[in-house]
Amino acid sequence: MIYAIYPIMLVTLLWGSKRFKKDEWNEEAFSLRQMKAIQGFAAICIMLHHCGQKVSASWIDKRYYKPGLEFFVPIGYILVTFFTFSSGYGLYKSFKTKENYLKNHFILKRIVPIVALGLVTKFIFLAVRYSVGEPISGKKLLWYLTGAKLCNPYSWYVYIIPLFYLCFFFAFRFIKDEKKALFAVLVFTVAYQVLGACIDHNDWVMRGEWWYNSIHLFVVGIFFARHEKKIVEHIKKHHAAYLVLGILSIVAFTILSEFAKRHLSYYGETWNASFKVLRRIGCLISEILVSSSVVFTAYVTGLKLRIGNRFLDFMGTITLQFYLIHGLFSELFTYAFEGKFKSLYYIKNPLLFVFVVFALGLASAVILKKGEDLIKGIGKRKRSV
Repeated sequence: MIYAIYPIMLVTLLWGSKRFKKDEWNEEAFSLRQMKAIQGFAAICIMLHHCGQKVSASWIDKRYYKPGLEFFVPIGYILVTFFTFSSGYGLYKSFKTKENYLKNHFILKRIVPIVALGLVTKFIFLAVRYSVGEPISGKKLLWYLTGAKLCNPYSWYVYIIPLFYLCFFFAFRFIKDEKKALFAVLVFTVAYQVLGACIDHNDWVMRGEWWYNSIHLFVVGIFFARHEKKIVEHIKKHHAAYLVLGILSIVAFTILSEFAKRHLSYYGETWNASFKVLRRIGCLISEILVSSSVVFTAYVTGLKLRIGNRFLDFMGTITLQFYLIHGLFSELFTYAFEGKFKSLYYIKNPLLFVFVVFALGLASAVILKKGEDLIKGIGKRKRSV
């Protein structure tokens, strides 16, 4: 029954969608609502990615392995690129349309809420870790509290996205030439990814390739936002060709990426491989090509197909909350919490496991969102006084 997930996800995506005829275009393809709907769908897919890692991943002990979610296991980085692209796109659009955007409490409004939500979920995970019997020494507690080790293993995104928000802030706030500012963000992005490739897998921050293999679309989002009108008009003139090119690129680059990861590998340190950094960079480049092709093709398709329904609109309002909290339940109801400690209850049925993770993750995300809105409302009232 786990395979019922696939038609359910297809219905979730296409319910309420509208297909445009020849010479008609979806003028809302890059609207806030459309992007939020895409992010809402991607957030659910990320949940399935994490569930798949607990159910259908190749590295799982055969006693716990169950088929059905294999498709979602390797595509987590692709799903995250929809968020990084939207972040870069949205920042630049706000910078150009909102007066004094970077001077008007940018850090307080855009970065602090992300960090604060990360801290809240950290303490929730800390309490649960203690409850399931994880030995937490004074030193380990210090590492968790300082963030040197991830108490919430799904919170790496709230480490890197504020960093790139700051990069955007300093580049576009203090470099008056926008081309140079964009180039500065590009240089920072490349430097960050190369640095990530230089670090072996570990138990600390920058633990692995997922910390750096999806952030490149942030700078692409900025670039696209600067030249959106010209790019979109050009694509409209050759839409069919670009759609075919996008699909063929996904297939070709996926084959290339699988070859690169199989013969080069991100994990060269595990067998003392020579040129392990170059190996990782080779894998990284192949995945950059895959994710860029997927995002490109999705938005080219979006010029002819508008998605959106009440459910996706709703999910689009709680994507970060859902992303940060759903992993708690994928750990509590799998065979072992983080594969090390006894979980609360092992749900053996994969479909039931997915349903429970989704339902509890959704309810918890709503609570987190309401708490955040309440705090923001109190802050606004105090400032108005």
